[in-house]
Amino acid sequence: MEDFVRGLPKAELHLHIEGTLEPEMMFALAARNGVSLPYASVEAVRAAYEFENLQSFLDIYYAGAACLLHEQDFYDLTWAYLERARADGVRHAEIFFDPQTHTGRGVAFATVVGGIHRALEDGRDRLGVTSGLIMCFLRDRSAEAAAETLQAALPHKALLLGVGLDSAEVGHPPSKFAAVFERARAEGLRAVAHAGEEGPAAYVWEALDVLGVERVDHGVRSAEDATLVARLAAEQVPLTMCPLSNVRLRVFDRIENHNIMRLHDAGVLVTVNSDDPPYFGGYVGENYLAVQRAFGLDRGQLRDLAANSIAASFMPGDRKAELTAELNAYVQAAG
Repeated sequence: MEDFVRGLPKAELHLHIEGTLEPEMMFALAARNGVSLPYASVEAVRAAYEFENLQSFLDIYYAGAACLLHEQDFYDLTWAYLERARADGVRHAEIFFDPQTHTGRGVAFATVVGGIHRALEDGRDRLGVTSGLIMCFLRDRSAEAAAETLQAALPHKALLLGVGLDSAEVGHPPSKFAAVFERARAEGLRAVAHAGEEGPAAYVWEALDVLGVERVDHGVRSAEDATLVARLAAEQVPLTMCPLSNVRLRVFDRIENHNIMRLHDAGVLVTVNSDDPPYFGGYVGENYLAVQRAFGLDRGQLRDLAANSIAASFMPGDRKAELTAELNAYVQAAG
């Protein structure tokens, strides 16, 4: 089953590239760039991965991001993720990045997007992994700061697939960013947003009706509102769920209590993703395996989850058809 899961052709739609920074690379980049880390060793970093909530994770996340200074750093980070994802069967990835995390430290927007984009191009050409880049606004900063970030991004719009919303959720409703999302959509950018992870189901409604998102990232608390679940199912609004992340951040106390399959059985288009894999205990393959083991999924059910990831992506129709055919051939060959 593990070999089947890792080979299963799939898309990953909820992945923060800064959150793929492995401790070994963190120390290598810190040494390369002369950055002082608040940790004595790789082991000390890993020991800090016991999180009480989202904010306790964000503290170490931002400490690691401080090592990223030059275009090559962003290239190396992204390339390392793509190699790991390809080994887990990922054929297409739609990747989040947080420019405000870097521009606030004096790193130019062009440096950030340039390094990531160059790696994504190489991933397509050398690994066969197609991709898209989604720029996220930090919701715990002001709406004005988000608008400034969008303005800085527009000269690079051709490199962007869409915009998203992430960081500390509680107290920062989606409606705070209504104006910047309206402008981004007017510029032709797709829209997604984190909602209903630590924040309430009401935030999911706002993401849909105020921000006009096409996908909801996480969305686990949607299950608290039966009317919302019915809408998500009827409109086939994808949820990009991250099971191991939700357990590590105490949204659920154990994987067996996660609601991904209850929502799936209610007709919601759920997908499996890794979020920030080194911090939360695994890349996308480990997330699929955790769900498979917790709920006793068979190969057909796993195929359905992989098919959901392809359907929920922003890939062109011909690429979706190509990956769906590859998925079906893989499952058939596996018996």
